[in-house]
Formats: sequence, C-alpha cells, structure tokens
Amino acid sequence: MAQEHWQNIRDTLSSQIAQGHLAPGAQLPTESVLCQSFQAGRHSVRRAIAALAVEGKLRVEQGRGTFVEAAPLINYHIGRRTRFRQNLMEQGVAPAGEQISADLMVAPPEIAVALGLAEGAMVHRLLRRGLADGAPINISLSWHSAERFPDLAARRQTGHSITDIYRDHGIETYARKRTVILTRRPNPHEAALLRQHPDQPVMVVQKTDVDAAGAPIGHSEAVWAGARVQFTIDSLEEGRDV
Repeated sequence: MAQEHWQNIRDTLSSQIAQGHLAPGAQLPTESVLCQSFQAGRHSVRRAIAALAVEGKLRVEQGRGTFVEAAPLINYHIGRRTRFRQNLMEQGVAPAGEQISADLMVAPPEIAVALGLAEGAMVHRLLRRGLADGAPINISLSWHSAERFPDLAARRQTGHSITDIYRDHGIETYARKRTVILTRRPNPHEAALLRQHPDQPVMVVQKTDVDAAGAPIGHSEAVWAGARVQFTIDSLEEGRDV
C-alpha cells in the first residue's frame, strides 16, 4: 500500500535527523518553505511534524518555530541507592534542578500514611524540575516531614541536594523502600514544563525513601519525559551509590 504524502514527509525528515543532516537543536525551515520543498500542502506538512513531535524527534515552540529535539537519552539506574545527580554525571551529562513551587501544608491522608506521620502533621510539598544538559527530563512532586526537616524547602531553593540535607539531619545513608513505575499521557501543565508534545507519553515513578532504620523520610512522584529516558533496574547493587 502506497504511503500518504504526509508519511513520506515524516520519513524523510526522520531520516535526515538520524543521519545528522538535521542536527540536534537545529530549527526546521518555515511551514511555507517545507511545503515548497516537498511539493505538499500545509495539512500534510503539519501532520508529519505532529507525528515526529509525538515520537520525540521534533519540538514545536509556539511563536518560535520547530526544532530538532536536542535532549540526551538518559539511561537512568534505579536501585536502593538511586541518586539523580550522580546518575547523570556518570554519563557525562550535566545535572541541574529548579524549584517551581514550595508549600507548607497539612499532610494529605495518603502522604501521612506513606511517611508514617500522625494525622494533622505538617509537610513540605515541593515541585521541582530536573534538567539534563539544560533540557527538562522530569518533574518531581515530593513530600517531607516539616518537623524532621524544618529547613528543607529553603535549602532546596538555594541548591542543596536532598542527600546533603538528610546528612545534616543525621541521616548518613538512605535507600528506596519501594518504587512503582507506570505510564500515562501528561496533562497540559506537565507537557509544557517538560517541553514535549501532549500526546507523547510520560513515565511516572513513585517512590518512598527510608533511613538506615527503615523509617520513611521522603515520598515523591516524578513525571519523566518518555522519549528522553530509559530505566535500568539494579537488583544487585551492594555498595553502589548511584
């Protein structure tokens, strides 16, 4: 069966990206120029670009244009001692994070249970975005006891890592008690923060961290850009701090 015109455009652009003729970060010609180049109508060009955006190969920015996706593919190791910063640095990727919002609130019932807190306990609720070489790869919503970590929000805002904060509160080592991974479509706010097409799936990682005694110290849900990360589950990692 012969391909439709938009499929030929999609495959040609995809091949140009794969062969490096369209380099990561490069801006595509305008829609009118693409129509002339492919002898195609606007509908075919738009459909081809939308398909490649869903695949994570192109990024459409309103008012700026269409760009080849430049985000690195991260091989993220998940184990009992998973660390975001070291995970990326081991792959030669520069990690960074930015705090989007911070709230002090009464723990929702499910969070109180996850953290082993009494009803009415106060928690820090932090929304942060993780970056790899400047490209967003995840959005993390985390909760921590305000009584145990009173300075957590302020210190995260100034760039301190969660590992350093834990250590300063007497927690020399910590591990994951449980990790749950699922996939879904992002909501519009998540897609905008991740700079990805809203039809492109995300991976959601829910986890609870515990101290050396097994007491819960943090609970979070991270939404990862599906096309920019793959997960490796480390089942035998004694002594590995990643």
